[in-house]
Amino acid sequence: MPQFDVATFPTQLFWLVLTFAVLYAVMLRFALPRISEVLEARRSHIDHDLEAAEKLKSEAEQALAAYEKLMANAKSEAQAVIRRAGEELAAEAAVRQGELAKHLAAQTKSAETRIEQAKAQALAGIKTVAAQAAELATAKLIGVAVGEGAAQAAVDQVMAGRK
Repeated sequence: MPQFDVATFPTQLFWLVLTFAVLYAVMLRFALPRISEVLEARRSHIDHDLEAAEKLKSEAEQALAAYEKLMANAKSEAQAVIRRAGEELAAEAAVRQGELAKHLAAQTKSAETRIEQAKAQALAGIKTVAAQAAELATAKLIGVAVGEGAAQAAVDQVMAGRK
């Protein structure tokens, strides 16, 4: 094999160095700048994306803080509305209860008046019936006819003693 021949080593080394130098020059002149550009573009793109992510993160945190503040305000307003509604309902219930108490008191007074009237009528009716019963009983038991006025007076006397 000719590549293993020691006599051809210097020419092989020459062509190896020359080829390597040309290849190195081509790489240095064309490929490495392009690779550097791509790496720099990638680095700037990543930096830009990181900055955008930080900006979006801060905006999201601000939006979350605003949302939480809005929710807290809404909760406090809702609690205030509920409290006011409860107070209004309690006041309205107190007014209605007062009106109902007045109405019931008036009905009770009216019923008591009617009861007193019915009682007075019943007592008057009882006095009349008792006087008639006394007349009849006296006539049947002892055979004496007592006048209506005398029987009424006797019933009135007994009734006055019971009060």
